[in-house]
Formats: sequence, structure tokens, C-alpha cells
Amino acid sequence: MKVKQFVFNHFQTNCYVVWDEEAKVCAIIDPASEAGYEDVQLAQFVDSNGLKVVKILLTHAHVDHVAGLREACERFRLPVTLHRDGVKLLRQAEAYGTMMGFHVGPLDDLPCDFIEDNDVLTMGESPSRIECRFVPGHCPGSMAFVLPEEQMVVTGDALFHGSIGRTDLPGGDYRQLIEKINSRIMVLPDEYEVLPGHGDLSTIGEERLYNGFLV
Repeated sequence: MKVKQFVFNHFQTNCYVVWDEEAKVCAIIDPASEAGYEDVQLAQFVDSNGLKVVKILLTHAHVDHVAGLREACERFRLPVTLHRDGVKLLRQAEAYGTMMGFHVGPLDDLPCDFIEDNDVLTMGESPSRIECRFVPGHCPGSMAFVLPEEQMVVTGDALFHGSIGRTDLPGGDYRQLIEKINSRIMVLPDEYEVLPGHGDLSTIGEERLYNGFLV
């Protein structure tokens, strides 16, 4: 599989398109586009590469990660796939958006598919796999997505380059987050690339050596 990173909205949120080059199918992880031109940028990338979107995945449902969710679900005629613990946040996204400067309408009417810890997703007939790992602590329902063939992990706001997700928001739990990062993410080999929800990419090895929250 290949991965394309976009940086969307005024929170500088990372959105990823993960696709199988041979099968021409893809998943969008965290459709965070806030402005119309960002929606167009994402759609044009999909179209110009001849891709069919078969999954829309959320690492978690904070408003900066779902700013473009309705546009994506309606454009590609797909449900949103997330952990069921994230549904409450999804329903609150409009209210949080008002407080944080996002123009996000109601999202509680979107169809949902639910994933659990250790689920393995495939995209159509493609043999490419996406492994789901439950990593709450930043917020309820947080997931990391492991791409084993590519030696990558999409960590959302659980793990960043040199840092971890904040835990002072509703549903946050510092001890739980540290435990889940260590037991579900840091067990991966050092060479795995870390694709976070914000900021620069990293590797498991680099975080193991230098992340002050984990050393």
C-alpha cells in the first residue's frame, strides 16, 4: 500500500489516504478538511489516481479530525468506521465546533460501522490489511491503525513525535493512555514509521529512545 498525507484545517490535522496501487482501492483516515478547497484537494487526489474509496476511518471523533466527515461520507457514499465509544463525541462535534471555530453541522445522522480492538480490515478484494488497535486515554474510542506490510502505524492523537495526546479533555485518562501506548503501539518493531494526528512523522525506535513520556 501507499500513503498520502494531507494537513487540513486551522488545527493542522493530518489526514491520510491509504491505497492499494494494484487494486486501486483506498481508505481515508480522519477526513479533517475544513474549507471547500480542502475537500476539493482530497477528492481530486482520489480521482486523479483512479482510486475507489471503500472505507472512511476515524482514529477518534474530536472535531478537528471530523471536520470534513459529512462531505466525505456523502461524496463517496460510505458510512464512517469508528469504535463505538467514539459515537458520543461524534454527536457532540457540532457543539464543540462552535466553541473551537469549526463550521461542522450535525453528524449524528451519519451511518456508522463499528470496529473493535484486534479487528483486521481489508479493502475490497485487495489483500492489503489494516490492523485496528484500541488506544483510549486521549479520548474514548481512540484507535491506532497498523499497516503491517508497510511497517507503519497511524496513531491519531495518542502518540506524537516526542509527545503524547493531551488528557485534560472530557474522557481523557493519562494513566490509561500511557498503558495503551506501551501495550498496543510501542510493542511494534523500531523500524515502524509513526504517522500521528498532528505534526511530524517519527518511528517507533525514535520514540522509544527520546519520547520523554515513554522513556
